[in-house]
Amino acid sequence: MTSGHPAVSPIQGTTRLYAVLGDPVAQVQAPALMNPVLAELNLDAVVVPVHARPQHLETVVRGLQRMENLDGMFVTVPHKVAVRGLADRCGPTVDIVGSANVLRREADGGWLAENFDGSGFVAGLVGAGHAPEGGRAALVGAGGAGSAIAAALLTAGVERLSVYDTDTAKLTALAARLDRHWPGRVHVLSGPHLRDVDIAVNATPLGLRADDPLPFSLESLPRDCVVADIIMKPRETRLLREAVARGHRIHHGIHMLEGQLNSYRAFFDLR
Repeated sequence: MTSGHPAVSPIQGTTRLYAVLGDPVAQVQAPALMNPVLAELNLDAVVVPVHARPQHLETVVRGLQRMENLDGMFVTVPHKVAVRGLADRCGPTVDIVGSANVLRREADGGWLAENFDGSGFVAGLVGAGHAPEGGRAALVGAGGAGSAIAAALLTAGVERLSVYDTDTAKLTALAARLDRHWPGRVHVLSGPHLRDVDIAVNATPLGLRADDPLPFSLESLPRDCVVADIIMKPRETRLLREAVARGHRIHHGIHMLEGQLNSYRAFFDLR
């Protein structure tokens, strides 16, 4: 029985490498999505997971950067903010949101950081019929992915974006950065109490584990509000299960990564 995907090319001495950095790393979906793309393009390359603890991140990244057959890195929780400082240059989105989710080796040997989390999330929303333009959105989680999603929602035309994070310093800093580009459209919440919104987004790690609490209460959300989660595994987080039970439309985390595939292909010049 075949999966419908092209077979991944055999690993050999000429194979180019891409690493996915995270802690934990068992939940990452980039290898499952990217390797069939590489195989379809007949590229001798493979994406592999690399489990890096925060205290070892710089050591791991510096080691990977010195591997001559490694062309790039994908970055997930909790390294997106820290990895920005390990790049030689940053794209414009990274400067706005303060985090990166991908690094590319440049022709001169330097490393360029960029962030496609936000654009991928919005592309996934639009593809699922949940266009954010002109609406009101609320976002819980001001970390690496949350920051990128916040900027992308504003770029996509959200009229009002409400943001909350338990880390008030991180929350205040993000709001200030966003307000410089989209004055008057960003509102800081004092708690995870979301109401009067069209889209509610969980951009925290809450939901990765079965015993995690909900990132925000569903009780005050309008019935027609879309509840979105960026967690990819498990696919059905507790938040999404309870949202369905209350009659909400839901949006799964995998759509954010699927929405980034074309951006990754262009960024790494995969053709």
